[in-house]
Amino acid sequence: MTRLSLDNLDTIAATASVPTYAQRSLSAGIVHFGVGNFHRAHQSVYLDDLFNAGLDHDWAVIGAGTRTEDLKMKSALENQDFLSTVVEQDASAARARVTSVMIGMITPGETAQVVRQLADPKIRIVSLTVTEGGYYIDSTTQQFDPTHPEILADARNPEDCRTVFGLIYLGLRARRDAGIAAFTVVSCDNIPGNGRVTRDAVVGLARLMDSEMAEWIVANVAFPSGMVDRITPATSDRERAIVSREFGIEDAAPVFCEEFRQWVLEDHFPAGRPALEKVGVQFVPDVEPFELMKIRILNGGHATIAYPAALMDIHFVHDAMNDPLIRQFLHRVTCDEIIPVVPPVPDTDLADYCRLIEQRFANPRIGDTISRLCLDGSNRQPKFILPSLRDRLRDNASIEGLALVSAFWCRYCCGTTDAGNVIAPNDPNWDRLTARARLSKDNPANWLAMDDIYGSLGQDSRFLGAFAAALTMVWREGTRATLQTYLAEPGRRY
Repeated sequence: MTRLSLDNLDTIAATASVPTYAQRSLSAGIVHFGVGNFHRAHQSVYLDDLFNAGLDHDWAVIGAGTRTEDLKMKSALENQDFLSTVVEQDASAARARVTSVMIGMITPGETAQVVRQLADPKIRIVSLTVTEGGYYIDSTTQQFDPTHPEILADARNPEDCRTVFGLIYLGLRARRDAGIAAFTVVSCDNIPGNGRVTRDAVVGLARLMDSEMAEWIVANVAFPSGMVDRITPATSDRERAIVSREFGIEDAAPVFCEEFRQWVLEDHFPAGRPALEKVGVQFVPDVEPFELMKIRILNGGHATIAYPAALMDIHFVHDAMNDPLIRQFLHRVTCDEIIPVVPPVPDTDLADYCRLIEQRFANPRIGDTISRLCLDGSNRQPKFILPSLRDRLRDNASIEGLALVSAFWCRYCCGTTDAGNVIAPNDPNWDRLTARARLSKDNPANWLAMDDIYGSLGQDSRFLGAFAAALTMVWREGTRATLQTYLAEPGRRY
């Protein structure tokens, strides 16, 4: 086994693709917050392709972060020269590549160092993957929440901000004061209108500290929206062992992902950008149709299969797709209730896209876990499932499948599977969700009364009736029998 490092790349080249460029030839043009698996499987791979083509070597990445996991990642990557092994897998084969696009990472908590880096004129893009729950969005209004405790803490300590948006604010302020043009801010998270959402967070926080600076940001900073897509499971000892056994590489933080990837971006980069269109990124005037398709069909599909699979004690996503009931449930809900409320997407057949998603979910080599899909439902359900539900109610269309998805989530949050096995806490609001779910066993309306999640949906009589009927049957008959009933008699009120 060979330790991953710059000195060992010649040896590693026998089993994995290695960079054709020298890391020392790169200079930083991007600061990225949230150096997790998705960033390293997605944005970093596109940049690696670009650098391997001999292009744009002044767009390397400096990593940054604000959380404990960012500190752990910095330690792991620093010890291997900021290299990452990315294992790309389709159903029949796995290929490893080593990327070298990151040339440094700032220690989380070092506010002054982050601001100095952000103020460097060579930095022209600041990107971020901070998860769907990291944008301080009020679940009821789906707008930025200026009363969140972490936002208020930054507002009270404007010279020592701790949130990513506070740090971006400080970096932009330093550039303004020095007469340096603003960088472009790019969200790489799965949020509808992620450019607008990011702008609202940065500007909303700025307004709490300096209204003049907030207006400068509005006038001078670009926040293009984008759609990102690549299934990327969490790394565990399983993945580290595979990298060691199959490729002979000792990597503390390898990344596993599917072969498929997609990135669609609005082309609004006043400070310049790398030529990513040369390596497969789609630049479009309006990303919303692509974004809506992906969030509702892929992310909504993940939510659709996650909770029934968890209740049936299924560990891997591909095993869930091998269960005929879960696969048919996904197909029926997607085709009958989700696709009809997804607007047309340029040059895309939604039925073909649905089939592609099912194939991707069924890839047995990915090793994606059901627990990862179940994570953070209180943030994900309002973004991935409830918008489709609202649109179906608006159109006076059937909602039984989507109501059943919500019922399975409620049942999951009770904390045990159908077989009685304990479900580990899997949401920032787990204790609250568990208490509410247990109360809802006898009174389903209790679950929908969580206004911060369901808002006005919780008062809709059609949704309440469908949800209550579904949840009652899940408790009475169990997950498998409920799926059988739904599939045998679509549209039936359990």
